[in-house]
Amino acid sequence: MKITTWNVNGLRAVVGKNAFNVPAITSTDVLCLQEIKARPEQVPDETRELAGFTSYWNPALRPGYSGVAMYVKAPPKRLEFGLGEGRFDDEGRVIKAEFDQFTLYDIYFPNGQRGQERVSYKLDFYERLLEQCDDLHSKGRAIVITGDFNTAHREIDLANPKENETTSGFLPEERAEIDKFLAHGFIDIYRFLYPDKVQYTWWTYRFQARKRNIGWRLDYFLISKEIAGSVSNVVVHDQIFGSDHCPVELNIALE
Repeated sequence: MKITTWNVNGLRAVVGKNAFNVPAITSTDVLCLQEIKARPEQVPDETRELAGFTSYWNPALRPGYSGVAMYVKAPPKRLEFGLGEGRFDDEGRVIKAEFDQFTLYDIYFPNGQRGQERVSYKLDFYERLLEQCDDLHSKGRAIVITGDFNTAHREIDLANPKENETTSGFLPEERAEIDKFLAHGFIDIYRFLYPDKVQYTWWTYRFQARKRNIGWRLDYFLISKEIAGSVSNVVVHDQIFGSDHCPVELNIALE
């Protein structure tokens, strides 16, 4: 099974660049999109229902902002939208899908770069999600969390760690939230497979950052430890353009 995550930074813009018509996207089984910035009726029919996929949408109440969508080839057993708390759910940040072997979260985590209030909001979001995951783990459910975490976890995960120690996205308290997930039964599967590999998934549009590979790894798959052995690879498709993020693909084989 292939699960691909991609922060498209505006679905309509990515579609206009014909970025979906590549094998890495068309061959996946589940496509998790973040920051779609659109409602279903605002995109062409052929985008809303990509050939072979069924799509589910959770747009933000605010037009042109945030939002997530999930495209699947085999519909899940159950779907939920949001975390069950209005201040988070109004921003359209979560789709939760129940499959036979695991629960999949497609998440656009908050960005904390608009001040301390948003940093606190971001940290609360992480904590609310962890509460849900702890409950699922206690019931024996395996979990895959994917999306734009808006946090680089370790120094290896961004090009200039020292210069960004006081920047949201690399603050100690933000990085500590990912530490908590790892202490609660999760594995950052990319870093588990590639402990020393330097590879990024986001580059600012400024300063020719992508061309110079001055980036951050912000797009993750955190998976329950018990299914880590079922993962054969995680692929960062940094040669696919259309957004300031690139797609990341998880290959997992579960009975």
